[in-house]
Amino acid sequence: MDKKKILLIDNDKDFADVVKMALEATEKYEVTVENKGANGFVVARAMKPDLILLDIVMPDMEGSAVAAQMKDDESLKDVPVIFLTAALTREEVETQGRVIGGHPIIAKPVSKEDLISCVEKNIS
Repeated sequence: MDKKKILLIDNDKDFADVVKMALEATEKYEVTVENKGANGFVVARAMKPDLILLDIVMPDMEGSAVAAQMKDDESLKDVPVIFLTAALTREEVETQGRVIGGHPIIAKPVSKEDLISCVEKNIS
């Protein structure tokens, strides 16, 4: 079975490394990491991921702006996006119904089990 491709866009390199290792350990996913929000769109167009994990708060470009670019792009508009954020607590995410801007959202820090569960629910 071919592995699903996931693009992780997050400026926190340590967090990105942990997420990449956790997802790739399932042997179901191949994870590409981009640490600059502004480069996320270009990388997404080049790799055509099955799912994008996208940090909301990044110094160079907000995740919501990256998601908007993708939504306007014919080749990326149907790729599921899961937002990641340390700006909200788990409780705040729950009160939002685990969705923001029409996308699932995960509060950092996230357990490996919760991360994998959310990815499995949303990946195409």
